[in-house]
Amino acid sequence: MAEAQQAVSRKNEKVGQVVSDKMAKTIVVQVERRVPHPVYKRIVVKRKKFYAHDEKSEAKMGDIVRIIESRPLSKLKRWTLGEIVRRAVQVGVEPSALDNVVVEPGAARKKR
Repeated sequence: MAEAQQAVSRKNEKVGQVVSDKMAKTIVVQVERRVPHPVYKRIVVKRKKFYAHDEKSEAKMGDIVRIIESRPLSKLKRWTLGEIVRRAVQVGVEPSALDNVVVEPGAARKKR
């Protein structure tokens, strides 16, 4: 019976994309909702940004994360990072690809 009564969190959770990680221990998460327009009944995407506490600065820009409601931590922060659902693809340039690039002198200063 004790197994059936596990700790069930009653706190609100949201899933969204990290749009900024430039602050110390804080991320900005954009959550999108698809709701019908009250008059025209067309599906509209509504977006809202939430400031969330990220103690270890684990989340990076573009990650899909779950945030959990918490006590007020600052003027705007009322959420904490629960988990990183999916990591963003990190795009980088390989150094070997730059070796084959040939730049002509004066090509950038050419006038028309």
